[in-house]
Amino acid sequence: MIILVVNAGSSSLKYQLINSIDGEVYASGNCERIGIAGSKITYKRPDKADFEPLKIVMDLSNHSVAMEKVISLLADKEVGCIKSMDQIDAVGHRVLHGGEKFAGSYVINKDVIEAIKDCIPLGPLHNPANLAGIEACQKAMPGKPQVAVFDTAFHQTMPEEAYMYALPYSYYEDYGVRRYGFHGTSHQYVSQEAAKALGRPAESLKIITCHLGNGSSLAAVKYGKCVDTSMGLTPLAGVPMGTRCGDIDPAVIKYVMEEDPSLTIKDIDRIMNKESGVLGISGVSSDFRDLAQASEQGNQRAALALKMFAYHVKKYIGSYAAAMGGVDAVVFTAGIGENTPEIREAAVEGLGFMGIKVDPAKNLSCNRVGGDISAADATVKVLVIPTNEELMIARETERLTKQA
Repeated sequence: MIILVVNAGSSSLKYQLINSIDGEVYASGNCERIGIAGSKITYKRPDKADFEPLKIVMDLSNHSVAMEKVISLLADKEVGCIKSMDQIDAVGHRVLHGGEKFAGSYVINKDVIEAIKDCIPLGPLHNPANLAGIEACQKAMPGKPQVAVFDTAFHQTMPEEAYMYALPYSYYEDYGVRRYGFHGTSHQYVSQEAAKALGRPAESLKIITCHLGNGSSLAAVKYGKCVDTSMGLTPLAGVPMGTRCGDIDPAVIKYVMEEDPSLTIKDIDRIMNKESGVLGISGVSSDFRDLAQASEQGNQRAALALKMFAYHVKKYIGSYAAAMGGVDAVVFTAGIGENTPEIREAAVEGLGFMGIKVDPAKNLSCNRVGGDISAADATVKVLVIPTNEELMIARETERLTKQA
């Protein structure tokens, strides 16, 4: 099936036209600065090596205007990849937060839209944007089947002891305060691909998936189902990230605000989300490539930031192996996980007692393409698997529209 995958942000709309069977991408791009001066569209044809990407500067007053332009490009006589919109079988949408309402993907109808709206307090920045993308596609392609694939859904199989916080139980009952987790589509995809690579059914495996990028999370996937994940009520929890602090003692907030009475809750939220993580520690950058360069030049804080990141990833790997009663494979994915051998090596250093060891030569040679980087005497496989959330969304969209 030919699926249009849409990932709408507050002022952006990323898209990809993909074949859900073989994963071929016909067109992809991004609508940027929607509703803001200087908006533009990029349009690429990955299926044509000689195609020069287009960058079109134009007014994109809202998501509907952006979607209409994307459709016109897809079916354009000169640069398009389809003859008409009839060739698109369905649309798959990435939706950030499904709360406890969604433990899977769903064909979009009025009830699903209302449920996504109900989850806005849990995803105040993303869910309204995701809804705008859905509405834009409904307007541009009336009657076309659409599916919502939730970033939190894969983690809904966690047991209570993993997702509950030790706060008054009424906070969970009244406000939905619990661990939800994110990057679920990526964790689901790479855990399934790991099972294929190992030649075993996912239902027989214990896998730790490490989605390491500017935003990072780990998941414990036992017998095909997520039993724990590092992000929490929001994507702020877990390992230190590009600009997010990750796990901290919550009393730090009270202490810092008492030391600096000028700080507001909004200030603290901004600091923890935008000014912390490896950026806050290093003072250099949130980009791990910049940190590696600075570290090589003797910047001790940049070196510390890298060590902290790898150390916390290692701790989660150890804790998830304990939670599952063992581990068959550790999978690295996403921007850092796929492209930074130094982080991969540091994150499993010293875990030989668990059977987790990497081959240095294999580790250095597998960037971008992925592969098995385990040492010959390792009893736990260490894999690098490039994530493909768009393909996962396309597959889910195909599955559900065929069932409808």
